[in-house]
Amino acid sequence: MAIQIVPHSAEWREAVQAFNERMRAGGSGWSFYVDPVPDWIPPRDGQNVWREYHLAVEDGEAVRGCFALKPQDWLINGQVQVVTDWQGPFSEGVIDTRHGMLGLRMIRDMLKKRPLLYSWGHGGDDQPVVQMLRKMNWLLHPTPFCLLVVKPFRFLRLNALLRQTAARRLLLDLGAWTGLGWLGLKALHFGLKLKAKGGGFKATAMEVPNFGPWADALWERCKSSYRAIAVRDAASMNALAPEGAWPPVTRLKVERDGQVIGWALVMDTHMKGEHRFGDLHVGSIVDTLALPSQAGEVVHAATRHLVTKGVDIVVSNQAHPDWAKGFAQNGYAVLPDKRLFAMSPQLQEALEPFTEVSKGLHLTNMDGHGPMAL
Repeated sequence: MAIQIVPHSAEWREAVQAFNERMRAGGSGWSFYVDPVPDWIPPRDGQNVWREYHLAVEDGEAVRGCFALKPQDWLINGQVQVVTDWQGPFSEGVIDTRHGMLGLRMIRDMLKKRPLLYSWGHGGDDQPVVQMLRKMNWLLHPTPFCLLVVKPFRFLRLNALLRQTAARRLLLDLGAWTGLGWLGLKALHFGLKLKAKGGGFKATAMEVPNFGPWADALWERCKSSYRAIAVRDAASMNALAPEGAWPPVTRLKVERDGQVIGWALVMDTHMKGEHRFGDLHVGSIVDTLALPSQAGEVVHAATRHLVTKGVDIVVSNQAHPDWAKGFAQNGYAVLPDKRLFAMSPQLQEALEPFTEVSKGLHLTNMDGHGPMAL
């Protein structure tokens, strides 16, 4: 049984399809991309962010595993370095013990290709991939999740994550129909806003079709305020969020007193049977840029835009403390330690001293796999 890891190409389409069918038959929910050319940010000349697919092939015939890489220029302590997000690895090890070690081999192959490697997501320490990364001396840095309930009645009645038992459903329904849940959630967000000393924000958001010279000027003005951040100039953002393609984001240019102070990428999605959000209309702030001191203004403008779309809740994944504070100043519940930023030893070294750099680390969904579940 000889395994080779090779780039995905047209000749492997049928083998990837067969891999996906075996995974489904084995009860796995994982599958991989049959098309070797990524729909989202395919490699192009001169582009400083792209995606690429790789396959673990047994005896030159059967695909047994796969992974995706997303190299991207980052600015770390003022120096540009290529940092890579990984998606996967997926292998038949989850349905066939003969391939139980293939996931580890693929991670080692990723590290050879892209030493400054990371993943952002995961759950608790009980996840096998988290345990494996700890054993490989990866640093796992917890980051928060931000939540604003706009329509408490619909949130209590339609969310899925909190309604997984009959007792919880009964309790949430009572809160919804009596109005106590509405009152409690409105009081919660108002109290959080007061605690964070929020209010007084006046920024406004305007939809734009793409990122232009104004975005380059903003990037030049903001980039030195961050210790570690993926490059967010106009070219990078137009590649990550191309007009008329995935992800289906709305681009917002944010201004105050006639001056551009930031931008945000937002989505509003009508969920149907989603395992966390149920049937909610979910607003999401999936990427942002501004001076950290003006984070609250951008969050305010983006949130107001989403509220006009009729969303039930607004969510966002963030890492930078000042951005988390900006969400809190707008009444969001900032729930700590909900995602793990997992760094290879080489990336950890590049981010030293991490205790200090983490205070200036800006991460959003666009830095990872994109807003895949939103």
